[in-house]
Amino acid sequence: MILKLDELMALYPKQIWIELLPEKQEKAWQQIQQQEYSNAAVRWNAYLNYLCLNSFLNWVGEDPEVKENLKLWSDEASLPSFWEVVNGTKLSLGKTQLVLIPTDKSYSSEFRIPQEWVDIPNWAANYYLAVQLNLDEQWMQVSGYATHEQIKKQGIYDRIDRTYSLGKEDLIEDLNVMWVAQEMFTAKKLEIKTLPTLEALQTETLLEQLSQQINYSPRLSVTFEQWAAIIANDETRQQLYRRRLLNQQSSYHNVENPISLQNQANKPKIHNLSLWLQNIFVAGWQSIDTLLNTEPITLAFQFRNDSVLSQVPVKGAKLIDLGMELKGAAVMLLVAMTQEIDEKVGIRVQLYPGNGESYLPPNIKLSLLSELGVMLQEVQSRSHDNYIQLKRFKASQGKSFSIQVALGNVSIKEDFVFLRTSLG
Repeated sequence: MILKLDELMALYPKQIWIELLPEKQEKAWQQIQQQEYSNAAVRWNAYLNYLCLNSFLNWVGEDPEVKENLKLWSDEASLPSFWEVVNGTKLSLGKTQLVLIPTDKSYSSEFRIPQEWVDIPNWAANYYLAVQLNLDEQWMQVSGYATHEQIKKQGIYDRIDRTYSLGKEDLIEDLNVMWVAQEMFTAKKLEIKTLPTLEALQTETLLEQLSQQINYSPRLSVTFEQWAAIIANDETRQQLYRRRLLNQQSSYHNVENPISLQNQANKPKIHNLSLWLQNIFVAGWQSIDTLLNTEPITLAFQFRNDSVLSQVPVKGAKLIDLGMELKGAAVMLLVAMTQEIDEKVGIRVQLYPGNGESYLPPNIKLSLLSELGVMLQEVQSRSHDNYIQLKRFKASQGKSFSIQVALGNVSIKEDFVFLRTSLG
């Protein structure tokens, strides 16, 4: 049963409910269309954040005192450089700072806060507001807020997608408590670990890596310390933003240039599986054994109880964000490998839900592609699938293959090869 806005307001009177009229949604979308973003996923993220920000500021405008003191933490022109890489918008109310974290995901029992807003010293805030936007039913809900101290003490940190999560029941619903607290008490100084200083060469290397054209944010592609050091600095964050735009434009213009296309095809990012035998994982991948020994069990990783997979010595996993325009779909790609006696490796590939979900999104496709891009296998999720998997296959020495994950018009492809190196 779908409840109307006035019914929801009656059921949850302490929470903030704001009507999102179609013309407001359309105006926000037109505004975002005038800004530059590297792909559809981050543009949708920007749209949700812009709509959330504008609606919240309009609601606050009904209180002249708060409206006068509530300001954007950054200048408006720099907002695209934030929304290009992370979800959320920071505001200042005098010496008190708060972050709006929007989602268009329905029926979530958790409030998930990107680590950037909690553990980057100049990004962290005193308060974090959980905001849900229901575009179909035309409303926005501020279900409550949490303090920085509460998030650090009570929040569950997920090393996979680098977020802190709290149950919605742990949030303080009444925002009046926050307004009163910031007026009566001096904002507490936040104790946050200082970020490392990057050398010029390291900064350039990271900017080059992070600006490569991909259909999702590169925030999980390097260590958090490296990532945070890049985006915490206004200059390097803007450089990253501009480079991602340039790479996107270059990719677009190369469509009609066969030579450029060939040059691009000659240098894909290929993961050498032989390095996994040395427990070396790069570009967002990590060992499953390391992951499960250090991480609270918050994900639906059924491979813990998979009798076949438990016998596979080498397993790597990577979180893939398929874009907020697809209801925040994030999935975990698992690639497991065993050495065979014939100089080949046996490969198992599975796909699990991410972000603490129990089921995969329906109609998500997991595919195996040959070295030439020919489809060899494909499986598609149904409703209430805990995971999907490809049939076990073998990869020969030096021969590459690709695993593709697709949902709607968004697809992510990972390229692999088993190639003996001097390390082996």
